[in-house]
Amino acid sequence: MKSVIVGTAGHIDHGKTALVKALTGIDADRLEEEKRRGITIDIGFAHLELPAPNRDTLRLGFVDVPGHERFVRNMLAGVGGIDLVLLVIAADESIKPQTKEHFDICRLLAVRRGITVLTKSDAVDAEMLDVVRLEVEEFLRGSFLDPVHSPIIAVSSLTGAGLPELKQALAKVAAEVPAKDSNALARLPIDRVFTMKGFGTVVTGTLVAGTIRKENELEVFPSGRRVRVRGVQVHGEAAEQAIAGQRTALNLAGVAVEDLARGMTLAPPETFNSTDRIDVSLSLLPSVKPLKDRARVHLHAYASETIAEISLPEKAIRPGDKTYAQLRLADPVLLLPGDRFIIRQFSPVVTIGGGVVVDASPTARTLLIDPAFEALASSDPKAILRTRVSRAYHDAISLEGLVAETGWTRATIESLLAEPIKAGEIVRVDDQFLVKAAWEVLYEQVLGSTAWFNKENPLAGGVGKEELQVQTDASSDEVFEAILQKLLAERKLEVTGDLVHLPGRGVVLKDEEAESKKIIEQAFSSVGLQVPALYNVLAGLKVDKARAQKIVTLLLRDKILIKISDELVFHQSALQQLRGQLAAYKAKSARIDVGKFKELTGVSRKYAIPLLEYLDRERVTKRVGDERVIL
Repeated sequence: MKSVIVGTAGHIDHGKTALVKALTGIDADRLEEEKRRGITIDIGFAHLELPAPNRDTLRLGFVDVPGHERFVRNMLAGVGGIDLVLLVIAADESIKPQTKEHFDICRLLAVRRGITVLTKSDAVDAEMLDVVRLEVEEFLRGSFLDPVHSPIIAVSSLTGAGLPELKQALAKVAAEVPAKDSNALARLPIDRVFTMKGFGTVVTGTLVAGTIRKENELEVFPSGRRVRVRGVQVHGEAAEQAIAGQRTALNLAGVAVEDLARGMTLAPPETFNSTDRIDVSLSLLPSVKPLKDRARVHLHAYASETIAEISLPEKAIRPGDKTYAQLRLADPVLLLPGDRFIIRQFSPVVTIGGGVVVDASPTARTLLIDPAFEALASSDPKAILRTRVSRAYHDAISLEGLVAETGWTRATIESLLAEPIKAGEIVRVDDQFLVKAAWEVLYEQVLGSTAWFNKENPLAGGVGKEELQVQTDASSDEVFEAILQKLLAERKLEVTGDLVHLPGRGVVLKDEEAESKKIIEQAFSSVGLQVPALYNVLAGLKVDKARAQKIVTLLLRDKILIKISDELVFHQSALQQLRGQLAAYKAKSARIDVGKFKELTGVSRKYAIPLLEYLDRERVTKRVGDERVIL
């Protein structure tokens, strides 16, 4: 069953709510104040099933909006997800101010289909109805409701005249509406929040993409709160799931009514990011004043509303013009490329323009001089992805990052990137992507940094992997490791332990450095466990302190010398001999205390305690009270 959302639009008291009731039998005015005053204040909802021309069933969800100028902000909360519009014009009043404003809003939101309905046809004679029809035809000329391809139908909600023809036209137009993608990532902008006795917290909205099922876990944007779907209703009936294009009510667990509000959005957890900055394509209505750079406006997108500051490439945008701009939002919202929005003047509050989101994850670049902007604004998904990967450059971008930036599924992104990856334009490392040029730069950086380190540090066996990564622009661990492995496979680099170096490049010692290395080793190998202080040994060398310390580092790296504390260094042969002594002692006793250890080794307490702690760390001994158990 195909679901289509129908929105009403038009001036106050032109019969929008009465028309919806006449079509569906449902009074969309749900508030007591609305019924008392006889005007629609907030958005209301109804539904109707009609047979499509191909005999399938169409499920129409109606969003009835207020027509009073004071409630346009409420009207905007309801029209964001509509597929077609009923532009309602009373035959006894013709075109009025909110007729024009609502019509402008529909055009700015890129509504593509609709029907013009002349209500209250019973209140005028045939001649007056013809005059109004001519006025309306002229008003709609050249628009998506141009009478050449969009019907104008006169009806009376009171007598029922014209309603069968309207239902027939609705079925025809609704059948032409492209189905929304139920396999996309789900997004439900919230337009109502309330408590229902016996159920708890309930939210409603138009599901603009994807599918939501019972027991799904969702994230509330922008708060980040997690909720669970306890129940689903579609057009007032319990269901196992709701799919894109349906009016949806969700019973939520894990959240109170006061934690939710109109304008928030439900979506899969850890998938998207809220944003307070968006790059957009912006259009200004021909009838308004020029809009200056840094002007503040009211931004409406789906059910959300916030204040935005506009940054323009020029000093102003003229009436009727279109330009790229950046909007800096007072409150974070969840928006994705392709989402439509409306802007209203800060004061007085009137609709002045709107447009489409191009990038909800803009980089820190100079506004709109980046040539990538044109590619992101294109309709070519492959070009959009290549641009997003390219602008990340050596930082690379993850598959999850591309999902968050585009709103496309992992499968869609992988399919679109398959060709450029095969062609070598994009390099994939696990779930990280970067352009070939960035890979080549990082490749040369890793190789060049290693060569530079070897040249500048002849006494070092190589550069540590972590230090090497810091010396390059590779912020992704996966990309750095992949480049290093490629260089190793090509035998352009080698790794010894954790040190990276050029092939065959070891430590290069000058004569005095080699002599100093020999002196240091002999100073420790000849004394057993009665080792001298390291600084005393280094003080007697011919080389300077810095080179002496590097020589010690070499001896420690090669495990010729072993440092067991900040002050004590031993030759590995002495420690190996100590292990043998303990093994022999174990034949007599499995336990040894400090006194017996000093007696066994002939060392003072100064050496005994650090040595025993070292043996504990090496799992040769284990401390139990004041003794050690020899393992």
